[in-house]
Amino acid sequence: MYHTKYKPTKIYNLNLRKGNFPKFNQTNFISAQILKNKRHQAAPPNVFRATDNDDILGLAHIKQKRISMQTILGAGGPIGIELARALTAYTSKIRLVNRNPVKVNETDQLLPADLLDRNQVFKAILGSSVVYVTVGFLYNLKIWQQNWPKFIKNVIDACVEHNCKLVFFDNIYMYDANFLDGMAEDTPIDPPSKKGKVRAEIAAMIMDKVKEGQLEALIARSADFYGPSIKNSSMLTETVFKPLSTGKKANWMASLNHKHSFTYTPDAGKATALLGNSAEAYNQVWHLPTAKNPYTGKEWITAIANEMGVKPRFQVASSLIVKILGLFMPIMREMPEMMYQYDRDYVFNSDKFNSHFDFKTTSYLEGIKAIVKSDYKKEPVKNDS
Repeated sequence: MYHTKYKPTKIYNLNLRKGNFPKFNQTNFISAQILKNKRHQAAPPNVFRATDNDDILGLAHIKQKRISMQTILGAGGPIGIELARALTAYTSKIRLVNRNPVKVNETDQLLPADLLDRNQVFKAILGSSVVYVTVGFLYNLKIWQQNWPKFIKNVIDACVEHNCKLVFFDNIYMYDANFLDGMAEDTPIDPPSKKGKVRAEIAAMIMDKVKEGQLEALIARSADFYGPSIKNSSMLTETVFKPLSTGKKANWMASLNHKHSFTYTPDAGKATALLGNSAEAYNQVWHLPTAKNPYTGKEWITAIANEMGVKPRFQVASSLIVKILGLFMPIMREMPEMMYQYDRDYVFNSDKFNSHFDFKTTSYLEGIKAIVKSDYKKEPVKNDS
């Protein structure tokens, strides 16, 4: 179990729209507290609501574990799975929602649903104290533009109607490309890509409701992620781990010489669960814990190859090569507009989280070792000539 360091919570400027998103003020904060108090009063008799004294004593999570339903929308992806595992530290009632949910824990409740259907979203959220969004729509611009705003609006409306807290798992596509070396929660919002504009829009939708005092929510942002047993959703898996494991060359975009942060998925799951169960974490943006001093592209390839026992063979993918790779790797088809993340240092800062919580972040070498042990054969792979 991870505990906060009990320092006064600061309400941060969320900076969701460049230059014009207002800071939280005392009125906003009081409104959020009034909303929270109303939820305590509205709780049915058989539902326990932790008191402030319980929180101070560190007992809230113990009582909450017996009765509090927490729901994951998009539970079948790598983050949803890790989150489901981590939530068992806080509650025995976990509801997993996607088209074909599969149990992660023995006591999980499964609810098949089409999350693009408004009525099914409302049904999925009903009875929940906290709702986590870890949905991963197909990595395709048109699908993102069509699905994300509609889905988020329905989730917000359902959470407001059913008095649920919302935890949104987010990426960093909305950040200004000129400020990627040391990205923090207050990094300027100026999306350099069309996908980034979609992410900025939906984040603003959530925090606008928070600002209005209608919703308790937080945004948990991750760098590009990597971790065990990830299929088709991690760039590092698709371009480095998989090719090297089959004797092929690794692929890296734009330049091998720039640093690139990756967030380890088990850490992301544990930290998201911790935030969702920490009252003081709401109404702000958090960067999830990510190891410091990220490797360069060449260092990533070398470290992974060394752990696999193969030569660190690679090729640097220009825009043309990325387009060709897209013929065989669906995730690469959408990457030309995202290559700016690889032609400069991409360094993710999670100091805010680290200063507030006692949490051991997995080092890059530890993460690589765990992935190779879990997903790839230990014996050396014969390299292609």
